[in-house]
Amino acid sequence: MDALFATLFYVATLLFVVGVLQRIRTYALTPAPLKIPTTPAPTTTRGVVMRMAREVLVFESLFKANLWTWSMGWLFHASLALVLMRHLRYFTDPVWAWVGMIQPFGMYAGLTMLLGLCGLWVRRLFVERIRYISTPSDHLMLLLLIAIAASGLLMKFVAHTDVIAVKSYFLGLMRFDVQALPADLLLLSHLSLVVLLLVVFPFSKLLHAPGVFFSPTRNQKDDPREKRHLSPWAAKLESEN
Repeated sequence: MDALFATLFYVATLLFVVGVLQRIRTYALTPAPLKIPTTPAPTTTRGVVMRMAREVLVFESLFKANLWTWSMGWLFHASLALVLMRHLRYFTDPVWAWVGMIQPFGMYAGLTMLLGLCGLWVRRLFVERIRYISTPSDHLMLLLLIAIAASGLLMKFVAHTDVIAVKSYFLGLMRFDVQALPADLLLLSHLSLVVLLLVVFPFSKLLHAPGVFFSPTRNQKDDPREKRHLSPWAAKLESEN
């Protein structure tokens, strides 16, 4: 079992990294032939950077579009960030000081993460216009994330697992020295779900995380009158002709 999960994590991590990098490469090489920033849009590079920062940190456009979706979406993403940072304690020895400080916050962020996910799923189930455009994969992704959050919370508040052994196992994986993994059914279920998430992430809608940085409606300056917008591939064709 120890070797099996080690192999699964190595393969899943490789697929995750290669898949995400390949998708980012595809995004970066996709031409943007038109000047299409969503107005009102900044006219300077500094303004674009500030706009992207607001979009990534507080979901500015979603806030303006729908407060319910924004509240549940932001709650989930902010909680997920805290949960991931809290999990760094399993990969660092000694544990970094700031990671130790956020442990209580990260623990309860698991609850708000689950709340946000359930709110987003309720929206897909009961809001007619959202239900109409939702695909089975949308529901399955939410169910996968809910199952990961729920199994993690059960290990924390209901059926405790040997976190010392878990940390030794993951530190061993980082050194390619496989250690013993606790024979805990809930833990194995949680880890299996995480492996599945790593595998499907590069091929799912969850890849909007890096994709937002390549959105021409957000990363372009509103300066079509001051400067002609010409994609590199179009400029090459123009020079050849």
